Amino acid sequence: MHSTERIADRPHLPVGLEGEFTGWRTSSRDSFEINTGPFWHRHAPDGSILCAFRVEKKHLNGAGSVHGGCLMTFADFCLFAIASPVLQGLGVTINFAGDFVDAGREGDLIVGTGEVTRAGRSLLFVRGQLTVEERTLFTFAGTIKRISRTREPQPAA
Repeated sequence: MHSTERIADRPHLPVGLEGEFTGWRTSSRDSFEINTGPFWHRHAPDGSILCAFRVEKKHLNGAGSVHGGCLMTFADFCLFAIASPVLQGLGVTINFAGDFVDAGREGDLIVGTGEVTRAGRSLLFVRGQLTVEERTLFTFAGTIKRISRTREPQPAA
């Protein structure tokens, strides 16, 4: 998504209208992320993509830390947000690796940043990190395969 794109051109990316994420975008297309999040992204002044979410009780594991699956889900969200200016369409994650570095807690603002390290005709390679202030919680790298809209899902046999 380019910073010059109008909101009306991206109806599946509604904009926050109140609270700390006013002006940030979220996804209305992925029901798993909707139920896990809400996760948000926006363009930073330098043109990079920032992703963020505020940790709620529902994001915690039994020990009171952010659940590892939540961090992985958010990192996958970040993977696509970071790649979106280059991806410019649909894609699927075909490879994902992550390292847990530290724990997040309820109330933390977890921020995801990263970069596209290589973009080919069909594959994009992305790496990034999730942080709370200056503390790294999770690092990740993933590969996205571009897909076309021409193929319709086939019903299960």
